[in-house]
Amino acid sequence: MIYLKTDEEIELLRESNMLVGKTLGEIAKWIEPGVTTQKLDEIAETFIRDNKGVPGFLNYRGFPKSLCTSVNEQVVHGIPNDKPLTEGDIVSIDCGVLLNGFHGDSAYTFEIGEVKPEIRDLLKITKESLYKGIAEAVEGKRIGDIGNAIQMHCEKAGFSVVREMVGHGVGRQLHEDPDVPNYGHRGAGKKMRKGMVIAIEPMINFGKKEIVWESDGWTVRTADRSVSAHFEHSVAIRKNGADILSSFKFVEEVLSLRS
Repeated sequence: MIYLKTDEEIELLRESNMLVGKTLGEIAKWIEPGVTTQKLDEIAETFIRDNKGVPGFLNYRGFPKSLCTSVNEQVVHGIPNDKPLTEGDIVSIDCGVLLNGFHGDSAYTFEIGEVKPEIRDLLKITKESLYKGIAEAVEGKRIGDIGNAIQMHCEKAGFSVVREMVGHGVGRQLHEDPDVPNYGHRGAGKKMRKGMVIAIEPMINFGKKEIVWESDGWTVRTADRSVSAHFEHSVAIRKNGADILSSFKFVEEVLSLRS
């Protein structure tokens, strides 16, 4: 069932998503070779709780941490650990927050030091595809319009789109209907209506689209061990365009100061 949100509920969702954005910005301050994803997880949990939120991922269906930290060939749902990140790695940080009864959900893929130009291009195209998908998130259009825009942009650049993992509705529950695939046909899927709130999250592989699950039961990686990028925003459907509730502003302010 799809739950349409009131304007008041959307503002509460904006607050939870802004806290996600600020948490990602706090994490950005620590992104460098030698830091562990466990350290990033501790920073995130402390920051979220200090700002009156609750980590949305912690213990969700048994997930043991506050962040999903997916390194290099890991696509999504990587579990933070004590292995240091190294020069040339990339890491997708997916963060969720529960605040005022509503969930925020957003993800950003970070470069660790200097990465190869072709990997930087993957990140660029994946991030661009997120905004191309968001441009289709308009009342009266269909979910397939979002996926098609993402798929066409990424495949034109020579990258592949993960099929099994998709975006989703978000609200009082972390995952709600509808599913929001990152591929598809224009004019297909559920019609978008004012008040829908969805998380759009392209997961794009440098190599082939196939994925496998690691033995921990959570971590998803590319089958060919090529690297994968992941960016995510939560958006509200409006008549004249999508209303982006989450933000990369806090991340990008930090990264610009460090460049």
